[in-house]
Amino acid sequence: MLRRLRRGQAQGIVIHKIDRSARNLKDWSDLGELIDQGIEVHFVNESLDLHSRGGRLSADIQAVVAADYIRNLREETRKGFYGRIKQGLFPLPAPVGYLDKGKGRAKEPDPIAAPLVRKAFEMYATARYNLDTLGRELHRLGLRNKRGGPVTRTGLSTLLNNPFYIGLIRLKRTGETFPGAHPPLIPKLLFDRVHSVLTGKTNTRSQKHDFLFRRLLACKHCGYSLVGELHKGHVYYRCQSKQCPVTCLREEVVEEALRQVLAALRFSGPEKACLKARLERLKVTWGDRREDEIKSLMLRQNQLQDRLHRLTDAFLDGTIEKPLFEERKAVLLMERKAVEENLANLRQDRQSVPDRITEFLELAGTASFLYKTGLAEEKRDLVKIVTSNRTVDGKNIVIEPLNPFQEIIKRHPVLSGAPERNRTSIAGSAILRPIR
Repeated sequence: MLRRLRRGQAQGIVIHKIDRSARNLKDWSDLGELIDQGIEVHFVNESLDLHSRGGRLSADIQAVVAADYIRNLREETRKGFYGRIKQGLFPLPAPVGYLDKGKGRAKEPDPIAAPLVRKAFEMYATARYNLDTLGRELHRLGLRNKRGGPVTRTGLSTLLNNPFYIGLIRLKRTGETFPGAHPPLIPKLLFDRVHSVLTGKTNTRSQKHDFLFRRLLACKHCGYSLVGELHKGHVYYRCQSKQCPVTCLREEVVEEALRQVLAALRFSGPEKACLKARLERLKVTWGDRREDEIKSLMLRQNQLQDRLHRLTDAFLDGTIEKPLFEERKAVLLMERKAVEENLANLRQDRQSVPDRITEFLELAGTASFLYKTGLAEEKRDLVKIVTSNRTVDGKNIVIEPLNPFQEIIKRHPVLSGAPERNRTSIAGSAILRPIR
């Protein structure tokens, strides 16, 4: 409107009241410049001559009062808004996957959209989709935005970055984070996995050639990933940096090195018998250990709560600035959310530690067989689970297993004499490190 008045498209303007023209003093200043330029400004409820000194003074006073009224209204609205936020309630429209249940009530999962939102996180966490392919697949499954249309690329990015789905409320404009009272749709572990994909730590770009070890091998000198190339029916992995020594490795060499690592994870018959016996003893005492673990997590939860209180006190005392306060607060809330999830899992006994150890040992013992019989993508997933650093120096490759797989490989046979301290003898011929 002001732009059209400056262009001379109208001779003047009629406004209901002064407070409708001056929500702040800058607006009133802009309007005053138009009045000085000869633009006619009239108010319906106030009979003011803005071209006279007395009329202009009266209008200026009313404009200041109007600006103060708007400022007070803003503070009251902000107070009510943050009051709801601190109660764990989100006073804005619910994001996709949740339903609004009215004022003063927490958002509830949408029985139709919530499973699809959960599916979106699970699919993107596999690193086999980008935002475009994920959007098309979710649209095919039936996910829609609040207007009934397909979820856009930007909408998907917002959805996957929103900690609301793990039970936290983050205000985008201020960067503040608060615990929410609504039920989470996904666990924090899945949210972290998706975040690593979104930030580029996991590659999701489409590949012209689906090489088995793409982006899994790194040059020891520059640290960049080796690029796969197909020559005469064989796949070679090369470092593209000109500053590094010539690095070229055939895929068969990498597979052989990997097979040796996986073969070292296999257990012998006596080892299997020993592990089975120890797991049976662990299951007997698991109830007491579970209670100890619950107490430990509760203690950690209280410690995090105390740290949040101390952080808030430091902010109120002016010891730290608000940006640093919000950053540390978000980290503590995320950590507390992880502890709460672990505590809930233990209390509900969804999967006991002995069961998880059993699954781990089964995976370790059958890793070599799974690699031999698996599809290409299954092999890649297994490599990521079992190994960490995979570096290449010229023709040499070093593959380091992840802990605790590394502990299994490091076990030493005892051919004669007594077993070493803190180790358990297996049939008098081999030893195994204690399970941690």
